[in-house]
Amino acid sequence: MRQTPRRFGNDMVMPAAEIPPYFGQWETPGLIGAIITGACRAEDDPAWAASGAENPAEYALWADHLCGVACLRMALAARGITPPRARDLAKMLTGYGAYVEEADGFIRGLIYAPAIIWLAEAHAIPAEIILDRAAEDIPPLLVDGGLFIASVHPGIRRPAEPAPGQGGHLVLVFGAEDKALRLHNPSGHDAASQADARVPIADFARFFAGRGIWLPGAPLAPRA
Repeated sequence: MRQTPRRFGNDMVMPAAEIPPYFGQWETPGLIGAIITGACRAEDDPAWAASGAENPAEYALWADHLCGVACLRMALAARGITPPRARDLAKMLTGYGAYVEEADGFIRGLIYAPAIIWLAEAHAIPAEIILDRAAEDIPPLLVDGGLFIASVHPGIRRPAEPAPGQGGHLVLVFGAEDKALRLHNPSGHDAASQADARVPIADFARFFAGRGIWLPGAPLAPRA
């Protein structure tokens, strides 16, 4: 049975988190770092077709914008649901207005409110928009398997470095322990920054925009 967190003094002690499956914005996690730096073109990712894109160019265009899709795919998998392919899910979300293709070709999204409607209608998963929240307030959101899709600066892949800003990228936070958040980063540059990255809350706060999508946990019913 999942347990609720306990407090000892001012510190919250969370139960061990279950680690969701990891999905990146690009299909080959080992190439993400090279794609980010420009050392490798996204079009040259050998696994591009697994995204559901029709061709490498479409894959490269959309992958840059799919941190939200990656987070939703990981959240679905954490709930035991086989997620759609990345480009397929992006098309579904575009139909809901969670992605908008502007006339000049710019892709806007993930837009929270339509994404929440999609979660409810497609999978009966409740979710809420969180605004003006401090990083220190995230651990209680993770109780009983809760998940938080957090808006952070992409530079969080190197949390020890100065934060260039806040927001503009989404990561999936699924656990907290030892005054750090445990998260999956769809654009981590290496394995350590991608899956189950441990980011001290004080460092996370420097990159965090104070907003995101919360998927509340579901406590297990006690046994009779």
